[in-house]
Amino acid sequence: MKNQKLLTVTVPCYNSQDYMRNCVESLLVGGERVEIIIINDGSRDDTGKIADEYAAKYPTIVKVVHQENGGHGEGINQGLANATGKYFKTVDSDDTLSADFPAFLDALEKCDAEGGIDLAVTNYYYVHSDGVGDRSIDYANALPKNKIFTWADTKPFAVHQMLTIHSCTFRTELMKRWPEPLPKKVFYEDNLMVCKTLPHIKKMYYFPANLYRYWIGRPDQSVQENVMKGRYSHQILVTVKSFEACDFDNINEPKLKKYLKHELFMMFGISILCTRLNKTDETDAALEKMWSDCRAHNEKWGKHFRYGTPLFFICLPGKFGRSLSGFMYKLANKVVRFN
Repeated sequence: MKNQKLLTVTVPCYNSQDYMRNCVESLLVGGERVEIIIINDGSRDDTGKIADEYAAKYPTIVKVVHQENGGHGEGINQGLANATGKYFKTVDSDDTLSADFPAFLDALEKCDAEGGIDLAVTNYYYVHSDGVGDRSIDYANALPKNKIFTWADTKPFAVHQMLTIHSCTFRTELMKRWPEPLPKKVFYEDNLMVCKTLPHIKKMYYFPANLYRYWIGRPDQSVQENVMKGRYSHQILVTVKSFEACDFDNINEPKLKKYLKHELFMMFGISILCTRLNKTDETDAALEKMWSDCRAHNEKWGKHFRYGTPLFFICLPGKFGRSLSGFMYKLANKVVRFN
């Protein structure tokens, strides 16, 4: 494609007028190498107006898609459908990229000149509104730095290390091959985005900088405890679909399979812990259905995650199991402070 952009960044926005400018401004420093697609997801405030102002001011960089409310996943779907860049990244409208962005683009450009990659990994940084618990999630112990590598070159990931929407920049072409889009009006679907793409990744590059600034603290954020508790069914749906996207029986690369097992283990764990915060028979039944659906899709691997991993203990029935799950949730949040 003539004059193809190096990177497409899609920014799903819903009632984002109060903070989206910080996000967009952090992306504009990428200049003409970047295509910014702002998705106005049925906002009822001035989000659409602000997006149009940016498109008018930077017509060769910024595009705007106005759509009926379809949720974050549909924002990614539409960003991907309109993307023309070689690589694709999603940045949430309440987050920003750091001053390392131009250097990251330089590295991505160099990789592309050497034949291209399927995935670029960067660190991300938790920034809490109260300034407590800020920390970086980096991958230095697991991935070679500043070089193109394959799964065979990777080392084991620590428990808290997941490849997420914040750390991943994928080759656009791979994402456009998805057999079906992300579900509409479902939260936490960004984990599914990763799991739908990772099985097809061969060549990677790790740029060891805190590129993504993940801002935590708004009371309506999807990672707040009460919100996660209320949306437990979304977590379950996304986890089951992610499990189905990881066809373990047909993955021949051992370290890719090992990483995907780690990713799914963490996703199952998050789903279980958030669901059991509700402490009801109804939500426990929803978890049992999750396991039933997974076993129906692949009995071997469904049983593996349910009975062959430490997930067994946080799935124990009754009051004791719920108490243990609550303790593990608090412990995990103390270590990482994800909300």
